[in-house]
Amino acid sequence: MTKIRNYQQADWAAVDRIYREGIKTGLATFETEPKEQAYWEDKSIPNTQLVATSDDGTVLGWAILWPVSDRCAYRGVAEVSVYVGENARGMGLGKLLLNALIKRSEELGFWTLQAGIFEDNFGSQAIHKSCGFRVVGVRERVGKLHGVWRNNMILERRSSVNGLD
Repeated sequence: MTKIRNYQQADWAAVDRIYREGIKTGLATFETEPKEQAYWEDKSIPNTQLVATSDDGTVLGWAILWPVSDRCAYRGVAEVSVYVGENARGMGLGKLLLNALIKRSEELGFWTLQAGIFEDNFGSQAIHKSCGFRVVGVRERVGKLHGVWRNNMILERRSSVNGLD
């Protein structure tokens, strides 16, 4: 049975491996090299780093929230990242992680979550839509990956708990 728990520093090697696997697909990120552990831990939103583990404790995937701005008006808005290891894809872990991240975000008072997903990453789009995200736009030719212009779909999810006043 898969368990979702808080990230621990000892998980870093697995988190880094899974991120590298995502980079290798060409569908997950504009990044071509993973972030350093200190950046990942210090620049993400505290208490939002989650991992999915197997019965034996192996890290299968991770999810995290990133700030979208340092302006106070956006303190309740965050960007999601969800990555599943190549050996665990297609098992529902992405949805499990994203739902856990949504729950954590609402406990922390966030009212909007956003995701930037490559236009041809249909799996990630489907997972996000199944968790209540909707497409709010497409950023055409927003960046190049390996010399090729890529479009990025922008999806968002509004909380049904926070930001209602």
